[in-house]
Amino acid sequence: MRMRGNQVPSRTLPRASPLPRFPAAHTIGIPMTQPTPDLAIILVSWNTRTMLLACLAALPAALSDLDAEIWVVDNGSHDGSVAAVAHHFPAVHIIANAENRGFAAANNQALQASSGRYALLLNSDTIPYPGSIAQLVRFADSQPRAGLVGGLLLNPDGSFQYSFANFPSLSSEILSASGLGERLIFRGFPSYPPQRSQHTRQVDVIPGACMLARRSAFSEVGMLDEAYFMYSEEPDWCLRMQRAGWQIWYVPAARIMHYGGESTRQVKVAMVEALYRSKVRFFRKHYRRLYATIFCTSLWKILWLRWIVRSSILRQHIGPPMGWRKLWGEAIK
Repeated sequence: MRMRGNQVPSRTLPRASPLPRFPAAHTIGIPMTQPTPDLAIILVSWNTRTMLLACLAALPAALSDLDAEIWVVDNGSHDGSVAAVAHHFPAVHIIANAENRGFAAANNQALQASSGRYALLLNSDTIPYPGSIAQLVRFADSQPRAGLVGGLLLNPDGSFQYSFANFPSLSSEILSASGLGERLIFRGFPSYPPQRSQHTRQVDVIPGACMLARRSAFSEVGMLDEAYFMYSEEPDWCLRMQRAGWQIWYVPAARIMHYGGESTRQVKVAMVEALYRSKVRFFRKHYRRLYATIFCTSLWKILWLRWIVRSSILRQHIGPPMGWRKLWGEAIK
């Protein structure tokens, strides 16, 4: 899709429920007025048809006066997502994968095929506020070394989600796995408390739910690492950006409603396994292999202890932790 935001009637922000009706395709299929768009907006989807259509419907108001091309990468959905997008938004560029290729690989497909000075990675279960995408681009234009820029993520009830974080450390990840992380928020823990979310600032990591990437930056450092199927791609990309001299910025004036987990909750057990394997890979890739081994060993002990407590003492019927071999194999590659 090639779209100019200010040529489309403004829309108010949809509430969490019910989801908005979707306009006829011709109302947002607006031709660009420039040969090259300001940005490409990339939405990766797996069985999120309703939310995907709602996100697409919200884009014109979020773009304001920007030109954009829109890309949807479908990871083998079976809910009719591809047909629905083609019907309601025929100008959208669609990449239909036969299988779920994961977050990084799917985004990379569109990053490579798209044009524009920037690329916005946007989750299909988000609703950007009016003007929010334009604010991200304006800020990036004002900071020539900004490689990645993120906004303020909000829950459907308006409460804050964590929208930036420190880089993962052994202590923070072990605390998180133990369940103590949210009870012991401090400077070294990877997520900042909400009261620190009110000011524009340089940060270590922004989430992939809404991540504006400067094309010249990722052309230099490379695209997302496809060895991560899901999770840890963002800190990996942010760390590579920082090491190359690019800055990571958080801009709370740009607000995005994020429902969260619309795809991953459909395969919860598999995603938990992917989460921990990705964390092990991050430590192995960016630090010494010893870090990955220590984390892997600590994680396995914590998960078994939690399983014993929940199944034997609390009498909760849950399965045992994932196989040791999968984690250990990732740690010693």
